[in-house]
Amino acid sequence: MLGVIVGALLLTVLLPVWVFVSAVVDIGTRQWRLPTFRLLCFAWLWLWLEAIGLMGAGLIWVAGQGRNHRANYALQRWWAKRLIRSLRITCGLTIEVEGVEALPNGPLICLGRHASLGDALVSAWIFGSLAKRFPRYVMKKELLFDPCLDVVGQRIPNYFVDRGSAAVRQELTGIRTMAANMGERDVAVIFPEGTRTNDAKRIGLVERLERRAPDRYAKLIGLQRLLPPRSAGASVLLEEVPSGDVVVMWHVGFDGLDTFVGVRRRIACAQPSAKVVLELHQRATIPSGDAFEAWLDDRWLEIDAKVVAANGEQLS
Repeated sequence: MLGVIVGALLLTVLLPVWVFVSAVVDIGTRQWRLPTFRLLCFAWLWLWLEAIGLMGAGLIWVAGQGRNHRANYALQRWWAKRLIRSLRITCGLTIEVEGVEALPNGPLICLGRHASLGDALVSAWIFGSLAKRFPRYVMKKELLFDPCLDVVGQRIPNYFVDRGSAAVRQELTGIRTMAANMGERDVAVIFPEGTRTNDAKRIGLVERLERRAPDRYAKLIGLQRLLPPRSAGASVLLEEVPSGDVVVMWHVGFDGLDTFVGVRRRIACAQPSAKVVLELHQRATIPSGDAFEAWLDDRWLEIDAKVVAANGEQLS
């Protein structure tokens, strides 16, 4: 927490230095879109947004509203919207969103593709600012390194999964507790792949299926971009929210944007853009039990094909 404030102040004090040095580095390497400079500008804004978010969280606590979900959701909505705007201003990232207008009233369960560190941020902006909903997340506990997420994220009903835990039943109980008592404007968000996708992970996970689940291996060996989905956590959400329709969220344009090098490469080559699609599935069309795993596999194959096609269009 202190590191964020110190970092924000340090970058501000040293602003003339890093602006000059990063611009020289970019021009000297003929990177005319100035990717290093742009990334440092975003880092500067991110640190200040983190610092302001922490100060806002402190004010909420001082006012005796630390457990007030609405107040903390309002702060999260403000933070996510400003971060997305900062990405647009500094890196030129534009995001097109489809399907928000089709979301019905009532609690929802969102099953999202996981390709970058920004997936949770983008979905928080979509559901919070565009859809006027209150998202609650199943996320890995490593994300608690983010100070605002550590403070505000634990005041609202999220669950931070310990992916290395052998106590699977305990983790599923935590997910169930997170989804309890969902209201008409609540959305439970989970990323069934469990980790960010890349070619090495996909090949390794599909190969494991050959030994553990030959039928699923034969079905999912054709995946080109997505990882085989895990159904356990999503199944728990379906059980806990029996009236909730399901939204499958997929996107293109975020692949490779989970490292400094990857983001810099994208900025250097072209104006980065992304597209997020929300696909609604009525609850009556979704099977339960073992059949749900097959249903989820089918949806993942469908969006894998759509991601491949959409990436082909972007390249053409």
